[in-house]
Amino acid sequence: MKEILYAILVLGALGAVFGAVLAIASRVFAVKVDERLPKLTAALPGANCGGCGFAGCGAYAQAVLEGKAPVGLCAAGGAEAAKKMSEVMGITPVEVEKMVAMVKCRGKNHLRKGQYDGIADCRAASFVTGNGPTACPSGCLGFGTCVTACKFDAIHVVDGVARVDADKCTGCMQCAQVCPRKVIVPVSYNADIIVACSNHERGANTRKVCDIGCIGCHLCERQCDYDAIHIVHNLAVIDYDKCVSCGRCAAVCPRHLISDSNLRTDMDAVPAMQR
Repeated sequence: MKEILYAILVLGALGAVFGAVLAIASRVFAVKVDERLPKLTAALPGANCGGCGFAGCGAYAQAVLEGKAPVGLCAAGGAEAAKKMSEVMGITPVEVEKMVAMVKCRGKNHLRKGQYDGIADCRAASFVTGNGPTACPSGCLGFGTCVTACKFDAIHVVDGVARVDADKCTGCMQCAQVCPRKVIVPVSYNADIIVACSNHERGANTRKVCDIGCIGCHLCERQCDYDAIHIVHNLAVIDYDKCVSCGRCAAVCPRHLISDSNLRTDMDAVPAMQR
C-alpha cells in the first residue's frame, strides 16, 4: 500500500513540476500576435480565391499588417473590404474601382478544324491539332474550364462561348488564370464600350473562321474624335483613359463587334437556371 501511495506522490510531484515548467515556458516563449491581424482577416470575405496574389485571406491580411501589401487588393471584398482594412490600419481609405472579367470573344459555335473527343477541359483541348480544335486561333474553346475555376457562379458557357455575369463577378480573375488562350481580361464594371475579340489575324483570315471577329478595318479608329481606339496588330484596342463612351465606334463597326452597352448585358442569353 505504501508503495502505491509513494508512486502516486512521485507522479503528482513530477506533474506539478512539469506543469510549472510548461507554464513558465509558455510565457517566456510566447509569440505576441498583433491584435489588428484578426480584425484585418475579419474585414475580408474569406473566399480564399487568390485574386490578391496571396495564398488566401489570412496570408493577405498578414502581408498588409507587415507592410508588404497595400489595402485594396481584395477583388472579392471590393471597396467595403478596403474601407474596413484602412480603418484597422488607421490610414485614409483607398478608392477601389470594381473590376470584372470580360471574355474577349463573341463567336458562337466556332468553325472547327478538327474533332475533339477528349475530356471537357480547355487546357487539354488546346493541345489538339495545334492550339485547339477551333478554327479561330484566339477564340474561346468553350469547354468550361473557367466555369469550374469560378467560386462565385459568375461565368457560364453559352452557345460554345464563355459569358460573364458582371453582377456576380468579383474580379478575382481565377477564370483568366486557367484559360489557355488568355481571352479573359479584367475591365471596369462600368465599362460601356468593349471590343470582344482576341484575334490578331488579318481581316481576310478572320472572315474565314469567324462571322463577327475584328477585321482591322480602321473605321472605328477614324470615327473616334478622342484618339481612344486604335488598331493594334489587326485588332481594335480601346484606351479607357481617353474613351468617353460616345458609342460612335460601335455604330460604324461593320462586324457589330464593338458593344456600346454595359457589361451586364453579357449574360442576357444565359437561362435563369444557369445564373
